[in-house]
Amino acid sequence: MDEQKAKEAFEHALSTYKQEFGEFFLARLFGLTVGYEEGACIVDFELQDFMFNPQGSLHGGVIAMAMDISMGHLLKHEDGAGATLEMKVQYLKAARSGRLQARGEFLRKGRELSFLQSSLRDEEGKLVAFATSTWKKL
Repeated sequence: MDEQKAKEAFEHALSTYKQEFGEFFLARLFGLTVGYEEGACIVDFELQDFMFNPQGSLHGGVIAMAMDISMGHLLKHEDGAGATLEMKVQYLKAARSGRLQARGEFLRKGRELSFLQSSLRDEEGKLVAFATSTWKKL
């Protein structure tokens, strides 16, 4: 692991984070950028070796976090803040380098509960993982 890059990422996150959507500590630590398209939230990030599991690929927890953020930020952007009630992640292939993009979209909006999905793709557009989730409006 490149310890210097890990330290720099941590120090950058610590000095620039705000407890706000898109700017909270973990988003800064992992270098996530958050953007919106019609009906979607896009979370984009470059893989760093401090995100890897012992087998040398992106840790499933980092994958789940990025997809959770893509769905939660979309809900906040379009309908107000919410909380994840449940989330199912399916992992399809290992990611070891390059940029990844999680795309969160609504499956169904409800008054109190909403159902969302997210897909995580590599630079070649290949599906790395996908998730579905249930959210409760706050």
